[in-house]
Amino acid sequence: MIEPQHHTTKIEKTAYYSTLGKASKNVKYLWIVCHGYGQLASRIVNKFTSIHSEEHLFIAPEGLSRFYWDEKRGIVGASWMTKKDRLIEIAEYSNYLQHLIDQYLPMCAPETKVIAFGFSQGCATIWRWMMDKKPDLHALVTWAGMTPEDLDYLSHKDYMDSIKLFMIYGTNDEYLTEPRVKFQLKIEQEQGLNIRHFSFDGKHEVDRKVLEELLPHFL
Repeated sequence: MIEPQHHTTKIEKTAYYSTLGKASKNVKYLWIVCHGYGQLASRIVNKFTSIHSEEHLFIAPEGLSRFYWDEKRGIVGASWMTKKDRLIEIAEYSNYLQHLIDQYLPMCAPETKVIAFGFSQGCATIWRWMMDKKPDLHALVTWAGMTPEDLDYLSHKDYMDSIKLFMIYGTNDEYLTEPRVKFQLKIEQEQGLNIRHFSFDGKHEVDRKVLEELLPHFL
């Protein structure tokens, strides 16, 4: 009996993203913002309306896989990757994120700083893109998500030390529980990562007020 075989083929695909602000020489901070599992780019970018100004341009790419988050109500969400053919998916979204940075950064001021922001599943997405492409980042902000444990950060210590690293989470986060936070600290210690932690009284969400209060630390 002939066994079925698994193949891959390259096709042209349309990717979606949302922006808040306009690219101009007034932009001092270019943000690349990755949403969480089941979200859409248009939803996550709305979290930044209160801190937006002409100095900030927010670009929110959307996960390359869409699905019905709530089929009965017709609500659509997106995901960055699954464990199936994960290396291919990581390579493809890394190319996607880098493409957006390469497209928009030349339209901004020469001294524009890039801030990477990930929420929940978007945290691992940002980390993997960063370690794959080594973009020139000013800061990495992970919110309600962990640092991937399977990456080698020690071998790139000089690069990691050149970036401001932050982790923000709610003390009542139902996903990022206390044991997971402790595991995160273990990763940081073993990999020599200097990540500043901030917690707030909240759940698995981007709290706009907390974001406003922490903004000076990221700049």
